[in-house]
Amino acid sequence: NYHPARILALVYQPFVMGTIFTLVSRGQKSKNQGRVLAGYCLFVTGNIFLITVDLVSEAKGGLFPFLLLCFIAASFGVANALVEGAMMGDLSCISHDLIQPFAAGLGIAGAITSGLSLFTKAVFQNFRDGLRKGALLFLGISSVIEILCVVIYALLFPKLSIVQNYQAHSISNQMETTEVSRVLPIDNLQLARENIYKLISLFLTYPLVLITCFNVCDALSRYTTMIKRLKMESGKWIIACSLARVLIMPAFYFMAKYADQGWMMFLTSFLGITNGYLTVCTLTGASKKIYNLSEANSLGNMLVASMLCGIFAGACLSWLWLIGSKISF
Repeated sequence: NYHPARILALVYQPFVMGTIFTLVSRGQKSKNQGRVLAGYCLFVTGNIFLITVDLVSEAKGGLFPFLLLCFIAASFGVANALVEGAMMGDLSCISHDLIQPFAAGLGIAGAITSGLSLFTKAVFQNFRDGLRKGALLFLGISSVIEILCVVIYALLFPKLSIVQNYQAHSISNQMETTEVSRVLPIDNLQLARENIYKLISLFLTYPLVLITCFNVCDALSRYTTMIKRLKMESGKWIIACSLARVLIMPAFYFMAKYADQGWMMFLTSFLGITNGYLTVCTLTGASKKIYNLSEANSLGNMLVASMLCGIFAGACLSWLWLIGSKISF
């Protein structure tokens, strides 16, 4: 009755967008490492809180537990923006070569999430209240993975040689910046103008619903750009291909009415392939121009903000699927 699949997405998106735009406006005024650790800790706390709400309410539902779910979804939005924005900002400063594996990791995370959902559902399929038990197992495994992320990022990541070199360069860069103050840094508006095609294409990349076929193909396609001949570097072509993906929306409507499940899976896989490919082409092409550390960090946050705006637009447009259906608004 509460349309949780759509309401929770709409609750999540304003917080993720508000947080990422705050990061963009603040630039280098706060430490990226603290943002990432805070985001991961929020993820862990939210998962534990989800399990607690389910156990205390005994899965009976109701308005109050649903409001708590909305609160947790909002905290996940803040956590996602903190982690993704800060990581993109850091990697943009360290080396643009690291952006491709990071973007590929985002796709793999989606594929693993879908696979884990299918696994937990299959394990408890024949059990009483199996769906709830599968969800609890999913949350438990997710919490363990997120705790590992906290440990790895806090203890192992700073010890990497490339990170240590970046930190040393960052300190020297800050000293040079204070000594030579005549060179004015590029502001966020100018950064946006110089990288407008990247921001537009990332906004258009994420408008539709993600499912398992999408996530798998999305993850695989993010590695195709490692072959230089297959990588698209023209900004105009990236925008054109992103705009052309709008044609997939009426194609989905046609497939749902007149085609079978095989064609729907094919179309969803094609959507995932183009999504992952265009995302990596855009992100890896963003850092080729030389910016100072503060500008590179701001640009990384702006790219993530544009991508999250596209996700928010998709979440809002998902309500259009209720038009003409028997389900009331």
